[in-house]
Amino acid sequence: MKPAEAVGFSKIGLRVLLVEDTAADAELILRELRRGGFEVSGEVVQSPEQFRRRLCSDLPDIVLADYNLGGWSGIEALDILQEQHLNIPLILVSGALGDVTAVECIKRGATDYVLKDNLARLPVSIRRALAERRLHDDRRRAEEELARKASELERSNMELEQFAYVASHDLQEPLRMVAAYTQLLAERYHGKLDAQADKYIHYAVVGAQRMQTLIQDLLAFSRAGRGGLDLEATDCNLLVKDAMQNLILAAREGGAIVKYRDLPVVMVNPAQLRQVFQNLIGNAIKFRGSKPSVVQITAERANGDWLFAVSDNGIGIAPEHAESIFVVFQRLHTRTEYAGNGIGLSICKKIIERHGGRIWLESVEGQGSTFKFTLPAKEPGAALPAGTEIGSRRPDEEHTRSLVG
Repeated sequence: MKPAEAVGFSKIGLRVLLVEDTAADAELILRELRRGGFEVSGEVVQSPEQFRRRLCSDLPDIVLADYNLGGWSGIEALDILQEQHLNIPLILVSGALGDVTAVECIKRGATDYVLKDNLARLPVSIRRALAERRLHDDRRRAEEELARKASELERSNMELEQFAYVASHDLQEPLRMVAAYTQLLAERYHGKLDAQADKYIHYAVVGAQRMQTLIQDLLAFSRAGRGGLDLEATDCNLLVKDAMQNLILAAREGGAIVKYRDLPVVMVNPAQLRQVFQNLIGNAIKFRGSKPSVVQITAERANGDWLFAVSDNGIGIAPEHAESIFVVFQRLHTRTEYAGNGIGLSICKKIIERHGGRIWLESVEGQGSTFKFTLPAKEPGAALPAGTEIGSRRPDEEHTRSLVG
């Protein structure tokens, strides 16, 4: 291969710290680097003390160290770099280095090794080492930037949740007064004024009631992300049963049948997971169309997690809305078609993600929906009641319950 000067390459500035006790070898190494296209600057050191002092004054781009240095070795220079947490590539340049020793040096952190009878390989090794260092530095900066943005996002979310909680909590009392007095106006003066006035009062009552519902929903959403997550070994069969009990009144008009069996015991916050089942079953009842709602709840092991599925035979959701339905206050229908403020699925998503899982939708419009979510099969380090087996199923027969009347 021709020297770099002969082919017109531009020289690359390189600050080298050479750990070498033989002046002739040091000169050969530096000359080979110049032939390889480097504009070399730096110095030669021969002892650990000199090496440490040099690192304190000016950091090099690369360290080239002989393995055998009489009173110490090049691998000790590597130890010094690691002690000082310096990300500087170190290449061993030695007259002889057995394969076993070379592998051990690489394992300990040396970037490469080059034998002195093959110094022509040294410029290539240095270029590779510098490129790897740039990639490492770029990755570290990207990770630090990602961590900084994640921290800012977490802080922003916490502040937003705090604001939502305080604002909605403080709004409840004045709004309660507005709602109470508008309802009093409606009761006392209905029919005593003209029809237009009755209409205005009606709009005021409906608006106040809707605002109360919005505030209550906003409080529920903010509470789902606040406070600690107290986990307990919980039988999901019992949670579904409780959720169904809470939905009896809502289901009486159209009726609903909920089927579930062999649901596992998992480490969760029982109140929050009950809310998830209640919201998903409630949605199935609400968006049933003209047919009575039939809901099927199953769970199976998948990739170390429990995979739950809540399926219904309702109106379904178009694929393009599969993500947006989890956005807070996102609605796909008018209030005259279906009641609600579009916050139930947002609460489900927040609860499931706080438990370390994820939730998504599989649906065909007009053919029903299946909400799937995962939960860890076991929470490491959790204290469990005696005799409780996490992830176990109850070998009961299928539970089928009608929510009609």
